Amino acid sequence: MTTANLLDFDLEGLAAFCEKLGEKKFRATQLFRWIHQRGASDFSQMTDLAKSLREKLATTARVEALPVITQHESKDGTIKWLFDVGDGNAVEAVFIPEDDRGTLCVSSQAGCAVGCRFCSTGHQGFSRNLSTGEIVAQLWFAEHFLRKHLKRDERVISNVVMMGMGEPLQNYSALVPALRTMLDDNGYGLSRRRVTVSTSGVVPMIDRLGTDCAVALAVSLHAPNDPLRDDLVPLNRKYPIAELLEACKRYLAHAPRDFITFEYCMLDGVNDQPEHARQLIELVRTHGVSCKFNLIPFNPFPASGLLRSPQPRVLAFAKMLSEAGLVTTVRKTRGDDIDAACGQLAGNVKDRTRAAERMAQRRLASSASGTERTVVLHPVRKAASTASQEH
Repeated sequence: MTTANLLDFDLEGLAAFCEKLGEKKFRATQLFRWIHQRGASDFSQMTDLAKSLREKLATTARVEALPVITQHESKDGTIKWLFDVGDGNAVEAVFIPEDDRGTLCVSSQAGCAVGCRFCSTGHQGFSRNLSTGEIVAQLWFAEHFLRKHLKRDERVISNVVMMGMGEPLQNYSALVPALRTMLDDNGYGLSRRRVTVSTSGVVPMIDRLGTDCAVALAVSLHAPNDPLRDDLVPLNRKYPIAELLEACKRYLAHAPRDFITFEYCMLDGVNDQPEHARQLIELVRTHGVSCKFNLIPFNPFPASGLLRSPQPRVLAFAKMLSEAGLVTTVRKTRGDDIDAACGQLAGNVKDRTRAAERMAQRRLASSASGTERTVVLHPVRKAASTASQEH
C-alpha cells in the first residue's frame, strides 16, 4: 500500500488528509507541530494524538527524510549536505551561520535548465523538479540535526533562501506549499522577510508569487543590458530586462520588504567595468525600481571560461553604485573550501538537456545567419596561470 509523505503537505493540505481519515481539522495542527517543531517521524511518539489516529497514520502515512550522501563542514562553520533524491540524482543544501542569524540555502530542482554561464549547476543541466516534501525535507533535516549538533533547544535556522540548485519559479506548484510550511507558526514560524526566493527572471511566476505567497524576492540580474544578459542568463531571451524590472515593480506592492535584491555576479572583464555600473544606475532610475544590489564574487570552475573580478575592481564598482544612491553590499564568500559557495552547487547531476552542446549550436547558427547577438565573454586581459585556483 502506498503511504503519503506528510512532508508534502502544508497545514491546509494536512488538514484535508486528516479529514479523509475521518479526523477533525485540529488534529492536523497537532500533527504538523510534532513533525516540524519537534522533528518527530515516529507516530507512536506523538503522545497527545488519539491512539486510533496513530494507528491510522501507521498504515497510511510516513515522514520521510532524504538520505544524506555526504556532509562537509567548512572551517568557517558552513555545513553542506548532499541528499539522495533517487535515480542517480542528488541535491545540496547549505547552512551558513552568522552572529545574528542562521541561514539555510535550499534546492528546488535536481540540476537547472536555465544554464547561466557562471553557475556550475547550470552547466550540469536539468534532471527533474523536486516535490514539496523533498524541498521541505532539507529544512526539516537541517533544523533538527543542527539543534542536536549545536546542543540547542531553540530554533537554529532563522532565514531560508531558495538559492540552491534549480530555478524555484520553474517548480512553482511544489514551491508554494513548501514556503507556506516554512512561514506557518505551527511549522517553522519564519518571517516573510526572512524567506527569500531567488529567480533568474520567470516574469509570469513573479506575478503569481506576489499574489499567492509573497516573500522576499532576489533577482539574478548579472548584466545591465540585454545583449550581455542574453548570454549570461539565457532566460533573458524570453523575458528581457525591461519586462523583468516591470514585474519587480509590480511585486513590490505585495512584498514584505520595500525593495528587490538584485544579485550581480562579478566576472572579470565581462560585466565589471565602469560603463556597466553606469548602465545599471541608469537602468534602475529609468524603471524606478526600489532595489538593493548584492555584488557576488564569482567562484571559478573550469567549464565556465570565466574568472573572478579582482577585489579592487569589485569595490570600485560598489562605490559607483553607492555614490549614485543605490544600497550596495559585497557578499562575503562562505564555504568555498567545501564547494558550498554561490554557484558551486553541482552535486552528481547529469547533463540530460545537453546544455553545453545546445549553447554551442546556437552560437554557430547565429554566426552563420549574420544575426548573432552573442557577447564575447573572454576577460579583457590575460589572467595569471594561478587565477583559476583563486577562492
